[in-house]
Amino acid sequence: MNDHDTSRVEGLLQSVGMQGVDDPGDADVVFVNTCCIRENADNKLYGFLGQIKSLRQANPAMRIVVGGCLAQREKEQLLEHAPYVDVVVGTYNLGRIPVLLKDTGNSGMSIVEVPETREEAEGMTGDQGGSYAWNLPSMENTPWSAYVSIQSGCNNSCTFCTVPMVRGHESSRPIDEIVGEVSRLASKGVSEITLLGQNVNSYGRDITRRRPLFAKLLREVGLVDGIRRVRFTSPHPKDILPETIDAMATVDAVCEQLHFPLQSGSDRILAMMHRGYNAERYLGKLRAAREMIPDLAVTTDIIVGFPGETEDDFEQTLKVVAEAQFDAAYTFEFSSRPGTVAARMVDQFVDPDIVSSRFSRLVDLVERSALERNRARVGLTEEVQVEGRSKKDDSVLTGRTRQGKLVHFRPGQPLSPGSYVQVSITDAGPHHLKGEYLGKRLPGSNQRRIPLRVACT
Repeated sequence: MNDHDTSRVEGLLQSVGMQGVDDPGDADVVFVNTCCIRENADNKLYGFLGQIKSLRQANPAMRIVVGGCLAQREKEQLLEHAPYVDVVVGTYNLGRIPVLLKDTGNSGMSIVEVPETREEAEGMTGDQGGSYAWNLPSMENTPWSAYVSIQSGCNNSCTFCTVPMVRGHESSRPIDEIVGEVSRLASKGVSEITLLGQNVNSYGRDITRRRPLFAKLLREVGLVDGIRRVRFTSPHPKDILPETIDAMATVDAVCEQLHFPLQSGSDRILAMMHRGYNAERYLGKLRAAREMIPDLAVTTDIIVGFPGETEDDFEQTLKVVAEAQFDAAYTFEFSSRPGTVAARMVDQFVDPDIVSSRFSRLVDLVERSALERNRARVGLTEEVQVEGRSKKDDSVLTGRTRQGKLVHFRPGQPLSPGSYVQVSITDAGPHHLKGEYLGKRLPGSNQRRIPLRVACT
């Protein structure tokens, strides 16, 4: 989401006559987008701003803009840490950046404009949220792949998460507006899109006031001519519905990939997190998804050391992870975020050495599962979208399968990034596959891949 917001600010600044530069020292404007989901992001921001300060001293005309979640949370406090910043904007008013740059240039004073709500931002601009984000011009992720925002904000109350505080309540874009953007992207050669939202499973609930519309959206986006792959992130396990899994199973363009955040395998900790499901309900939904989509790749998020987590709680997490057999997991040590319920549970914080030990054990288990899942693909023929040359060996190309798995292979002919090719998988590690190039896929093919087992002698 932050990456996409950055691309939209880039597109906005280009629309008013600016152009991107590779070296920050050459810039007239430096935009720094921020995240506050983990403490390390805070530290990285101020370290980076310190580097930009030296560039500003060499180029006094440079303007520094800080936006995003941390700016939304800290507001004027950010200027106390970095008084040389010219403009601070939040998550709701990114479209105001050109105006604020002009204002700070005229006044010579720093400006902090951080609306507390989306409604307040709309009152400032009178554009019904157009300055917020999704109506801004954006830069595609690549010429062949793009993010499309379908929703902003979150109505959940997870006790470790700051998103509802800095992104506000859920707000969904109209389906026809989303499909229109996807169609425009496809007309420019984009063949893969990723639908973005804080909780995509609840997309449209604020429109209908009843059931979500996410399954309907997947079906309509999947029918757009030229779109061969549709991905989405992030869903919430408690909100995923059978019709969503059915759409994933039956719409050719929707990839066999599901990010399914677990966070913990302990029912007690899940209740403390306010996640809205227990371990058995989570595993039941996962089993149902895999029954309908046998070739489904599943990734997850897991927090280690949530306040009050005991050894038994952690063992329950290991048990669920072992049963789930994830293809990959984003694992985190608990990070206390100001303003959250969990941040007030100081008397239950787990000793850092214990957290570190548990984290290592979890990573070992996840790595074994990932390796096993990847090795099971040796002998299959995969459709791979070429991304570019390997950083380690420029004679090797890298690409992604429909499942989102990274593949390394040597091409038998010159191949452009974005091309679709067939690769026979010959080897596997926990984070990648290796394969043998078989040939190009036909242009315009939009058929769901059926894994082929290649006989070996």
